[in-house]
Amino acid sequence: MELLSGNEACAIGAVRAGIRFFAGYPITPSTEIAEYMAKELPKLGGVFIQMEDEIASICAMNGATAAGMKAMTATSGPGFSLMQEGIGYSCMTEVPCIIVNVMRGGPATGLPTKPSQGDVMQARWGTHGDHPIVTLVPWNVAECFHLTVEAVNISERLRVPVIILLDEIVGHMREVVSFPEKVDLYQAPKPTKGPDEFLLYDDDTNYDGPVMSFGEGYRIHISGLTHRKDGFPTNDAETIGWKMERLKKKIEDNKHWLWDFFYTDLGSDSIIVCYGSTARSALEAKRIYEKKTGKSIGVVRFRMIWPFPYERLTALLRSAKRIIVPEMNQGQLNNEVERAVSPAVPVLPVNRVDGEMLTAEEILNVIG
Repeated sequence: MELLSGNEACAIGAVRAGIRFFAGYPITPSTEIAEYMAKELPKLGGVFIQMEDEIASICAMNGATAAGMKAMTATSGPGFSLMQEGIGYSCMTEVPCIIVNVMRGGPATGLPTKPSQGDVMQARWGTHGDHPIVTLVPWNVAECFHLTVEAVNISERLRVPVIILLDEIVGHMREVVSFPEKVDLYQAPKPTKGPDEFLLYDDDTNYDGPVMSFGEGYRIHISGLTHRKDGFPTNDAETIGWKMERLKKKIEDNKHWLWDFFYTDLGSDSIIVCYGSTARSALEAKRIYEKKTGKSIGVVRFRMIWPFPYERLTALLRSAKRIIVPEMNQGQLNNEVERAVSPAVPVLPVNRVDGEMLTAEEILNVIG
């Protein structure tokens, strides 16, 4: 049993999942992740590099991943903004990519030491163009560990960027936790084809497929330009369509196991939909409401917000009379919930953007 912060648990989970390369730049409130990696990776034969900025950080991480290392970076809002071009490169080149974003108030320098959930939409659409992305949202210290391990496995399986969105509260809060000695890790198979036949972007390598890296004796070409199966750029319309559909299928073909929820009491008239630290306030509001009224109130807590589970959420919430969505932003995920269930079910936002934690009382004021 250990007393750990969410940031520390995230870093421990990354190391247990096989992360051996970290490139990053110190930034509040994620710096503890970099500090842990700087101390522990050299002991394990890994590499820690403090880069000059976050653009360099993600580019270094992409290079390490292309060479066969499991790599990660960590940042907060301003640094996450700088990383967007590199995230797009990860999408196009299909290299695994783990980015931890410990959210703080924004935009710009904003509130460096205060919590926020303002990067939800940036996590999905921050880089330009249609692209695959997965985003996980821990709500406590234990989940920071487990969802980091899961993020590494998902990224290795699908070969897509996976973003871990903590908020400052989850990153800095401390809880007593224990973790398993070993975790289940995905291992990509090696190709059965020889170097003259293997294509890194062949139809059987889109996900759960064979992979080779630089330095393993195979012809590997990666480019941020739209490319053919051999990785070389193309302007052929049919090939471009194939490539973009390939990226889309990474998510579309795997949503059945990607979507991840906790839910309870879904037969209630009122249901709270939540994620991150606001889920803690939501469960406290549920406890107070049920003790006071004797009536139940439902909760749906996301562990993964992208890809957004429109169909699954519609099925879960079809019998609700109203839905409450608490967030420390001006309603970013609320709009997606509305798309899933409105106009059949009214969706009521509970928002706070002043750098203070959203409370159970504020949720209860909306529930009535």
